[in-house]
Amino acid sequence: MKGPEHAEELRVGDKIVVTIKRLGINGEGVGYYRRKAVFIDGVLPDEVVKAKVTHIEPKFIKADPQFIEKKSAHRIEPPCPVFGICGGCQIQHINYEGQLRGKENIILEAFSRYAGIEDLKMKPMIGMDHPWGYRNKAQLQLGEKNGQLIAGLYSANSHEIVDITGCPIQHPKVNEAVQKVKEALELLHIPIYKERTNTGLVRTIIVRYGFQSGHIQVTLVTVSDKLPKQDQLIKAIRLGIPEVTGISMNINPKNTSLIFGDRTILLWGEEAMEESLSDLEFNLSPRAFFQLNPEQTVKLYESVRVAAGLTGKETVVDAYCGTGTIGLWLAPYAKEVRGIESIPEAVEDAKENAVRNNRNNVTFYTGQAEELLPRWVKQGYTPDVIIADPPRTGLDNRFLDAVVRTKPKRFVYVSCNPSTLAKDSKVLLDAGYSIEWVQPVDMFPQTAHVECCTLFVKKDK
Repeated sequence: MKGPEHAEELRVGDKIVVTIKRLGINGEGVGYYRRKAVFIDGVLPDEVVKAKVTHIEPKFIKADPQFIEKKSAHRIEPPCPVFGICGGCQIQHINYEGQLRGKENIILEAFSRYAGIEDLKMKPMIGMDHPWGYRNKAQLQLGEKNGQLIAGLYSANSHEIVDITGCPIQHPKVNEAVQKVKEALELLHIPIYKERTNTGLVRTIIVRYGFQSGHIQVTLVTVSDKLPKQDQLIKAIRLGIPEVTGISMNINPKNTSLIFGDRTILLWGEEAMEESLSDLEFNLSPRAFFQLNPEQTVKLYESVRVAAGLTGKETVVDAYCGTGTIGLWLAPYAKEVRGIESIPEAVEDAKENAVRNNRNNVTFYTGQAEELLPRWVKQGYTPDVIIADPPRTGLDNRFLDAVVRTKPKRFVYVSCNPSTLAKDSKVLLDAGYSIEWVQPVDMFPQTAHVECCTLFVKKDK
């Protein structure tokens, strides 16, 4: 099949043949047609694909796969029946070796494109021995389909809920608990919220499982605080889930994409659930943030500790510190740790975690890192090591400027987005830092996400 001679001649609906070169940042296949990038969902590197053009932009083309003329050796049949529909996973159709290789290439491509680095010092990816059943928390919307209660995620660009009961990347205990809560709600005919008619009560089931403690926490998000058959529901959940230690109700009456409302009511048991990471212990309230893959989190935090190079004499700033987990992990190896976080509730959690774990050399501050760091430097405080774990959007430019002016010997960047990591790296490299190494960690197998711990060291003049 011969397509148009030039990419500019392409029209929506045209058929083209593309050789896929790599995975894109969202798990799509990326190839080239007449030197123009083509993005095709569901295809793998080294595959030759016949595709139909669906969207054309000046710099790229989108297409749907019609037929795979040459299949990758890494292609497998995805085990999940709703893969490709629910949107939670993007690369279940690739065997695990292929997933790790694809994610390494995503990182290399990002540094090449955005930082001009072709010889990145990257360590081998830290993967999982068993890359299934790793998520310790489910947050599932409720709905009804054919008269049955379903719990799942909204499919892409729609308000249709895809039932993901039995999801293979959730821990089996999480799946069991979700099923038991659903059964209790159905048995007692407790009304499920319907968005279209703004009627009903229960919107969301949230279940968290403690990998170390074995405890289970159940939270129902409702549109009002009037819960019919409350005592019967509590009894049914406790009977169905012997490991449950707390049942709460969060009230969110607003028409919003945010899951939680402002008020949480404890219905039964303990308000907070116990969980630990190695020797660190945490009390987790229903809204408290905690890493979703504890097994890989320990490996990531150990990489951060190695990168920080602590001897017990250093002062450390943990920017974007959340509930303080990285700072608390490093505290036994440092002279002093200061954590900065903009969300007051997270700072309170961090302070409680510090007391609980006897980390007496850690202090947490509420504020913006880009404002507090320069202020501390003016006061004569110059940290030896700065660690940042920002959201996917990357580091604030003002924070990067503050780091450059502060000139710590080591800067450790924990990133969940290789593109923003590479863009921010360019600023640090131009300011006299070098990348000693990048350690990728596969925090979320079966998805396109990849976490990196990158060590920047200030070059001697």
